[in-house]
Amino acid sequence: MTRIQKAFSKDKAFIGFLTGGDPSIEKTAEFILEMERAGADIIEIGIPFSDPVAEGEVIQNASIRALNAGATVPKMFDLAKSVREKSQIPLVFMTYLNPVYHYGQGRTVRYDEFFKKCKEAEIDGIIIPDLPFEESGEVREYAERHGIDLILLVAPTSEERIGKIAKASSGFVYVVSSMGTTGVREEIKTNIEPIIKAVKTASDIPAAVGFGVSTPEQAARIAKFADGVIVGSAIVRIIAEHGDNAGGYVYEFVKSVKEAVAGTGE
Repeated sequence: MTRIQKAFSKDKAFIGFLTGGDPSIEKTAEFILEMERAGADIIEIGIPFSDPVAEGEVIQNASIRALNAGATVPKMFDLAKSVREKSQIPLVFMTYLNPVYHYGQGRTVRYDEFFKKCKEAEIDGIIIPDLPFEESGEVREYAERHGIDLILLVAPTSEERIGKIAKASSGFVYVVSSMGTTGVREEIKTNIEPIIKAVKTASDIPAAVGFGVSTPEQAARIAKFADGVIVGSAIVRIIAEHGDNAGGYVYEFVKSVKEAVAGTGE
């Protein structure tokens, strides 16, 4: 059983996102451990990118801060290795196809070097929001070769493709709660239950819901019918507000969300 599978085997999973290198590599590692201590089951590490098309303003600004502070893809691998010295929590990269495609260019087969490095750093999975499902086969080949789960996204517009995506995804399926970019939303208006049911009809893979979930109350409502809940922008916003001193604030927020999510599984 993989680390990701174990995370979903306990109760409803809480998945926390933060941007790698914001405000520094060392502080990101510290915040990840605080999130684990607060009850997070899986951590998504956003690889800073200059054109994060799926991200809202909060995460875009975090990417800018991280890049200005010197964050690079190799340093993301170093970050994962530093976390692994102290923790076995599942780690998932969230990135865009460009950094994956170009990593190691000129030295090896495209994609192979990136996923080889993921394996060395003990990364468990990867999410690539701008990877079209129809073009995911080549990426999946190299991810599988190195034992990395390729976590695919389904959206309210996926419709008849939901079953195909669920069968092709590994680790879990990322269910997009709202159209548009990531970001804090006061209300999740999309009817997500039919999407979850379509995933479950096609596969027994866990389904976790993200994009816009920002409060314990929202997380609890979603966890009633989803296997997991993903929160990102709300955590990144706390880090933006408190910088190097954000650890305690991140811990308290994650603890409150995890308690809300876990309570729905009783």
